[in-house]
Amino acid sequence: MSTKIIYSKYDKKKIPSLPRVLFPGRIIVILTPDEAEKAVDYLLKADILGFDTETKPVFKRGRQNKVALLQVSTEDTCFLFRLNRIGLCPAIIRLLETTDVRKIGLSWHDDIASLHKRGGFSPKGFFELQDHMKELGIEDMSLAKLYANLFGERISKREQLSNWDNDVLTDKQKGYAATDAWACIRLYKEYQRLKETKDYELVVVPEPAPAETSTEAE
Repeated sequence: MSTKIIYSKYDKKKIPSLPRVLFPGRIIVILTPDEAEKAVDYLLKADILGFDTETKPVFKRGRQNKVALLQVSTEDTCFLFRLNRIGLCPAIIRLLETTDVRKIGLSWHDDIASLHKRGGFSPKGFFELQDHMKELGIEDMSLAKLYANLFGERISKREQLSNWDNDVLTDKQKGYAATDAWACIRLYKEYQRLKETKDYELVVVPEPAPAETSTEAE
């Protein structure tokens, strides 16, 4: 395997031309507390889980919706917990508080703050990717840029601003949500591999030069 080239900053203009990646596993939507209990029992048998959330966007300043969806993925199965239907039921709190499995998130501090608006819990066992990718020299921390940087593939963000409070999620919404959670696992595993093997070369992208301003009289 050749040495991987990664960049301190990834040019977002390159992302649209990359091949698209989509979660290849099964997606299960959770609509009741009983379903949540069974899903959490299943998830806690895994070694590692990817986490993400979705919230219906607001286009008026000063207003904010509650988080509508919690997506939790293994490497081949993703559960979509519809929090707008079931809230932070006991099973979900159990999942968020357990230390029995490693839980991977990106910008997860913001997600925790959003989840706290639905109820109280003490998050445990989470690994924040943004805190650790810096160790590789990477500065761009968005999911799309990280994934493009480390895998040369594109995560579509087209569904991000869709209505996550819809009565029924579309297939595109489900695929988007599952991909984001699953991608956290892939990023974590690649981070671990690169940290251990040092099999990468970092290209430091310089800061753009400041635009020159004319001081001559017109």
